[in-house]
Amino acid sequence: MLHLISRYALAAVFVGAGLLHFIKPATYLRIMPPGLPAPLALVYVSGFFELAGGLGLLVGATRWWAALGLVLLLVAVFPANVYMAQMAGPLGVPAWAAWGRLPLQALLVWWAWAARR
Repeated sequence: MLHLISRYALAAVFVGAGLLHFIKPATYLRIMPPGLPAPLALVYVSGFFELAGGLGLLVGATRWWAALGLVLLLVAVFPANVYMAQMAGPLGVPAWAAWGRLPLQALLVWWAWAARR
C-alpha cells in the first residue's frame, strides 16, 4: 500500500512539474545554463518527458521504462540545477533553496528508481 501511495505522489510531482514547463516556461528559462541550444525547446522537451514519465509510473506496462526515463531526465537536468545554485542571487532564487535542490535531485533519483517496482 505504501508503494502505491508513494508512486502516485511521485507521479503527481512529475506531472505537476511537467505542466509548469508549459504554463510558466519563463521560470525554467531563467535557470538554463547559457550556451545551450534552443532553450525554450529544451524547457518544453523536459516538461513533456516529466509529464510522460509521471503518467507512465501509473501504468504497469510502462512503469519500469518511465522510472528509467525519469532517472535519466533527472541526471540530464542536474547541470541546470547546479547553474541555478551558482547563480542563485542574480536569478532571484534564495541560495538556500537553490543549493538545497541539489541533494533533492539524489532523493528524486532514488524515489523514481524505487517506483519501478
